[in-house]
Amino acid sequence: MKLLKTIRKKRLDSLALILLTAFAGGTVGSSTWAQSATDASLNSVRMSDRADRTSKMPAQLPAAEHMRRAAIYMTNRAFASAREHWQAVVDNYPDDPNMPGALFGIARSYYQERRYEEARQMYERVAGAYPDTKEGREGSNFAASSLLRMGRGAEAAARYIVYLNKYPNGERVDTAHLNIIDGYRESGHPQDAIVWIDRTRQRFAGTATEISAAFARLRLDVALGDWSHAVQAADELTQKAIPTTANTSADEVLYLKAHALDRAGRTQDAIRIFSMIPDNVDSYYGGLATNRLAAMNDAGARQRATDRAGAVRASIERAAAAYPAPFRFQVLSESRKRALDPRLVLAIMKQESQFKPNAKSPSAARGLLQLTIDAAQKYGNRAGLKQVTDDSLYQPATNIAVGTEYMAELSRMFAGLAEAIAASYNGGEDNVARWLGRTNQSDAGVFAAEVGFGESKNYVFKVMSYYRAYRQLYDSNLNRR
Repeated sequence: MKLLKTIRKKRLDSLALILLTAFAGGTVGSSTWAQSATDASLNSVRMSDRADRTSKMPAQLPAAEHMRRAAIYMTNRAFASAREHWQAVVDNYPDDPNMPGALFGIARSYYQERRYEEARQMYERVAGAYPDTKEGREGSNFAASSLLRMGRGAEAAARYIVYLNKYPNGERVDTAHLNIIDGYRESGHPQDAIVWIDRTRQRFAGTATEISAAFARLRLDVALGDWSHAVQAADELTQKAIPTTANTSADEVLYLKAHALDRAGRTQDAIRIFSMIPDNVDSYYGGLATNRLAAMNDAGARQRATDRAGAVRASIERAAAAYPAPFRFQVLSESRKRALDPRLVLAIMKQESQFKPNAKSPSAARGLLQLTIDAAQKYGNRAGLKQVTDDSLYQPATNIAVGTEYMAELSRMFAGLAEAIAASYNGGEDNVARWLGRTNQSDAGVFAAEVGFGESKNYVFKVMSYYRAYRQLYDSNLNRR
């Protein structure tokens, strides 16, 4: 499956942008980054660049100014313009302290554009030229990450091992271990993954990383259909305190355990565990557990599901004011054109902007559905719009048209699975393809457990919670029930 470039800036990339600041040799301060996502700062550097190009005798910019302008362009996802300034540093200031940061910036811009092979090559360049710098260490790590994103899992695992051998105390040794596990899983080497699960648990005993590795074993068991060991792995996890940084929860572990019990034919045990997962308006796995109980060939389980669902319906009704349907005409019209459920569009819009047309994120996502200018460039024509600018993304009609066009593409890619659409919207469709590929199951909860970014997983949970409420409160024409 050909993966698309992302059209919106994920909040996850904000950390990467901060890293670029740190790698700029101190010449670009945090206050610059705080200001760089504003429309005024973007327009300012554009005007400065136009003036410099039209001047008959333009003065050569200092390296620090190139870095400043590149940072502003990068924050606003104007990748080519950012690279132009970083390349100027590379070409004109080879001995400047900003040189490693410029190379890393070029690499990161390719990475965010999903041009992973170009990113990998540049990451390897900075890793080879500046191995004793933070940029070099990060380049080594992200070279491996680029391979993982390209679906080259075994190569990625090998490259992460090189990183660990060279930087045994590097900043990312914990995530490198976990990514090695993922790389081996995704390349069809489960036994190698198990070896690294055990190594990771031993090295990081008593930490969130150990819990994450144990959770990786549970997910692997589920994917392999080893139901007996899956129950054993879940039981071990339920006996431990699970920190939020482990990217799982007690409810998620219980759900996978109940799923394994059900698949193993232990129906009564599965009913008991599903019933242990509390259901409320904010509980993703609680809602799935209620649905699973309702589908059981057991009168007691079905009655329990009815009682649970009734309590949640009452809670949603009491909170109905929190689920408005603004911009109803545009949402309904654009959704119908693309065979989308308008209630899912509203759920994502609520999470993205709280229905504020003028919202703008620190990473330059604009408007109701938090889209960036590359969204307009990629999907504007497909949405029937002749020209879309940065500012026009603040217009509800434009934003909704482009955003729903993107969602329709995601729906086609992932067979309409709402969890996958939401996960893609936050974490990128290339990652969702990887996570889906690991599941080997058709269960939505099993997929959600594979979502590898904590922020993306929480995003999915929130969107699905809102979607559940919107489906109860509105029909498919957005009429209040």
